[in-house]
Amino acid sequence: METDKIVWRKANRSTSTGGECVELATLSNGLTAIRDSKNPSGPKLLLERNEFAALVTALKR
Repeated sequence: METDKIVWRKANRSTSTGGECVELATLSNGLTAIRDSKNPSGPKLLLERNEFAALVTALKR
């Protein structure tokens, strides 16, 4: 996956000093990419829209 053209975002409440955040990006093919902000060149988790929705629902419980 070519990541230099992807716009990554993290929660507004995240601070630049913590460095322990997940970052999300919506890819042109509709997938959501998730990465660790401490290791931006590391592995990415790619989820389809329904998978991402299920993850968010599970995390809210």
